[in-house]
Amino acid sequence: MTGAVEPLDGVARDATARLLARGLCRHFVRLGMTAIPEVVLPNGRRADLAALGRKGEIWIVEIKSSVEDFRTDAKWRDYLPFCDRFFFATHLGVPPEIFPEEAGFILCDGFGAEVIRQHERVPLAGATRKAFTIELARLASARLMALTDPEGLIPARF
Repeated sequence: MTGAVEPLDGVARDATARLLARGLCRHFVRLGMTAIPEVVLPNGRRADLAALGRKGEIWIVEIKSSVEDFRTDAKWRDYLPFCDRFFFATHLGVPPEIFPEEAGFILCDGFGAEVIRQHERVPLAGATRKAFTIELARLASARLMALTDPEGLIPARF
């Protein structure tokens, strides 16, 4: 589970992280949620995964494929203003005790996931939720358009 792969936005990513994202997406479907990988937040940060529930709840997941990956990334608190719940996700090869207690924790592989520690729900402000939900919908639509019409005109922002 090593090597680089090319994600939707063209930024090289670790193959392990891509497999974990797949397992997380499958898990979210089982929860009745949808998930979008590689989401640029309004503050310019890039979340590994954003999930949207049927009632509009937004979860953000930061995938960490190694101890080094976690230690070199101190920006996770910048994601909190854009989600109701925040989680770190990793696989069995990364010790869970390195992840902060104030964040949720998900253990996953390429086929599924399990929430080990829930993050306390901190509801988003209504205006923030609406604006970010619209952006998630536009992002999902733009990616679908790119898949169905690769030569079509897709806004550069997506």
